[in-house]
Amino acid sequence: MWPDLASTRELASVLDVLGAMITPAVLILASSSLLITTSSRSIRCIDRVRERAEELQTLGKGTDEGTEKRRQHLYTQLKINTKRARLLQTAMGFLYIGISFFIATSVSIGVVALLHVDIGWVPLLLGFIGAGLLFSASLWLIFESRLAVTTTHEEMDYIAKNYMGER
Repeated sequence: MWPDLASTRELASVLDVLGAMITPAVLILASSSLLITTSSRSIRCIDRVRERAEELQTLGKGTDEGTEKRRQHLYTQLKINTKRARLLQTAMGFLYIGISFFIATSVSIGVVALLHVDIGWVPLLLGFIGAGLLFSASLWLIFESRLAVTTTHEEMDYIAKNYMGER
């Protein structure tokens, strides 16, 4: 059952299995890097939501035109940033689950090779699911980045209209 490492053929077989087990580790590393970046974006986005909510509360119940414009602007920003936070949270969930599938892929490669069972489709399926989750997370991040750009444009338009005299 255990390989005879003195044999060149057995050693090559063991090295092939180890090489196959390391391949998902590259995807784990890539997913982890993306997760760290997404987490940072999420923190900044949530901070912006809190800042906008606080600014909205500070405005009080004033009804003059300037206050109403500011209130509407802040409400729009709050709505967009809340949606961004939800998209980022969804992407992070997909990334966490994807990392789990990549780890399971690596472990299953070792188990299949160690036990000499004919279920090579299991690591393949786990790897495909992990890759699909990584792809899905990337799509959610694309949608979120488009909203981030929308927020920036909306802020600049507000400043231009209300402080720069542009219409």
